[in-house]
Amino acid sequence: MDRRTFMKTAAVATSTWIFARPSNLTAQSGEMNRAFKLKYAPTLNAFSAHVGDDPVENIKFAADQGFSAVFDNGLMGRPKDQQEQIAKALADRGMTLGPFVMYTEWQTPTLVTGRPDARAALLKAVERAIDVAKRTSAKWALVVPGPYDRALEWDYQTANVISNLRSAAELAAKAGLILVIEPLNPHDHPGQFLQRIPQAYQICKAVDSPAVKIVNDLYHQQITEGNLIGNIDRAWDQIAAFHVGDNPGRMEPGTGEINYRNIFRHLHSKGYQGVICMEHGNSKGSGKQAEQSLIAAYRAADNF
Repeated sequence: MDRRTFMKTAAVATSTWIFARPSNLTAQSGEMNRAFKLKYAPTLNAFSAHVGDDPVENIKFAADQGFSAVFDNGLMGRPKDQQEQIAKALADRGMTLGPFVMYTEWQTPTLVTGRPDARAALLKAVERAIDVAKRTSAKWALVVPGPYDRALEWDYQTANVISNLRSAAELAAKAGLILVIEPLNPHDHPGQFLQRIPQAYQICKAVDSPAVKIVNDLYHQQITEGNLIGNIDRAWDQIAAFHVGDNPGRMEPGTGEINYRNIFRHLHSKGYQGVICMEHGNSKGSGKQAEQSLIAAYRAADNF
């Protein structure tokens, strides 16, 4: 169910503020278990060097470090009993679960078409997602509309996506589930229909449902269009969640060109209460020191 495989290696960041002494980064440190200002959400295996791959142990460790959210793209593919264990661990700690992947298509045009089978597949995915949301108390499910159709005029494709999402929204709204559509950059994901925040905004306004919103992946949008804060403000009423990763390299904040400290400050000033999914790799590789450096990077970006 994972949408992409995170990059495992990259150039070491040159910004010295990322790094901190490991002794200052443990769960016992007063600084490092202080709650973050925003709901940064590590994956359920982000701290496997410390606690292994058990998602519940990762949740416990993340909470000890001051994180108040997690996310899992592959939540729908987990066994039901594990989904329930994840939900309990989060509820016990008052933590939020970010968007999970509900529907993706990478090769064949589907939601841009008027094909009945494409709509049926989307609605079936919504029904499955509703069951997962009930077990896990998840609020958001992610939709990638899929490739564009080179044989069909663009405006017809837009109309078809809107129509398909309206049908999906009717089901999702009854269950209190929000479908979030994600624009993807054309360099990493060539041929995808949904690429830009203004485009996603247009679609959400046309669908006109509280059950269809945007997940703004700032890594993708830095590549596609830039103007990150400007587009955050213009699309604000339709944004439900964020993904982050620095560019180039899709690693943690501080390793690239995006000023995440300013962006996080801006979100905080707007009163943002949603999840910020840490959908990126670790520039330091694997191991405890790398995981500690990851935490330090978010401490630095959260220092506003």
